[in-house]
Amino acid sequence: MAHLADVLVPPNEEGTRATILRWCKQVGDTVVKDEPLLELETDKVTVEIPAPADGTLVEVLKQVDAEVIPDEVLARLSLRLEAAPIEDTAPAPAPASAASAAPASAASPVPQPASGAPAARAPLSPAVRRLLAEHSIAASDIDGTGRDGRITAQDVMHHAANGGSRVPHTAVRRRVAEHMTQSLMEAPHVTTLFEAELTRVLAHRARHAADYESRGARLTLTAYFISACARALREHREVNATFHADALELHSDVNIGVGTALGNKGLIVPVIHRAQELSLFGMAQRLGQLVDAARAGKLKPEDVRGGTFTISNHGVGGSLLATPIVINQPQVAILGVGKAERRVCAVQVDGGEAICVRAMCYLTLTIDHRALDAFQANAFLSSVVNTLEQWPADES
Repeated sequence: MAHLADVLVPPNEEGTRATILRWCKQVGDTVVKDEPLLELETDKVTVEIPAPADGTLVEVLKQVDAEVIPDEVLARLSLRLEAAPIEDTAPAPAPASAASAAPASAASPVPQPASGAPAARAPLSPAVRRLLAEHSIAASDIDGTGRDGRITAQDVMHHAANGGSRVPHTAVRRRVAEHMTQSLMEAPHVTTLFEAELTRVLAHRARHAADYESRGARLTLTAYFISACARALREHREVNATFHADALELHSDVNIGVGTALGNKGLIVPVIHRAQELSLFGMAQRLGQLVDAARAGKLKPEDVRGGTFTISNHGVGGSLLATPIVINQPQVAILGVGKAERRVCAVQVDGGEAICVRAMCYLTLTIDHRALDAFQANAFLSSVVNTLEQWPADES
């Protein structure tokens, strides 16, 4: 009797939905235990699903682009005799006629139409085919308005006149859109704005950057902002929290997420766990590792879990100010860091005032007004600014 093994979607403690990105194997292929069978993509990471045992892939139940949930069956393997369990607990095999038809029907891992789309496009008329060719437009880029979704000549001309094209959303982009919309609908966002002088931070960076680089860490300004936030979050614990209907949950560990752009694919937030225990060097080293992994698509699920506070350094792209920066729920606050630039300022010098040029940047704190008030937000930002402006010259 054949022994079958199910290939399951792995558990996900955060409940994030996943989409099948691609199948690495096809029905009929021999697989080895722990060899990648397929890749799942969530709004945070791409995860390889390995074969649970040695055997042959005999059935694929979920196709490319299908959304799946934890513990859902993706495929089935026919186990090799030596890998089969001693007790026969697997379900009975399908009748021979059904089994022989499976590879040709449901098993082939080819993309299926999205939910709500027609099973097959209506045939194109010669005139439509000619217009598509003339304008170098793909039929799949046009939503037909004719009967049964047929593309008409008017559809092609309208599309060509607008000069538009449809770019399907990636799973990351879809999840980010859903997450941001939910956050804005659920939490009243309020933003407070401070300005920080970075003279001492820049002097420290100039003094230590080469040494850090020689030890394997890039000393970026973001590392200073994370470090300053880690200190402030230990002092103002209500900002390092999760809002619940009946209570504010204060976290003992400071787990700071850093918004990392993935070009046109969207945004991901790798997390520096237990940031309160890291030196500036340790912070810079861990930050570099996570950013490199994020942009290479090699983050692990644990790298994006458990964040208690988030920093968005939008200034790296030249932005001076962004507001409101959408809170990464279920957190209660997010720090925005603007571009560092030299500005003319009035400063205190020997008991008087003088006009000087200083390196400055805007810092914003957007809060969930259900959890925090302006007094707490301002106190937290004051602490962050004070740490940055008083950065010790000899700290390493």
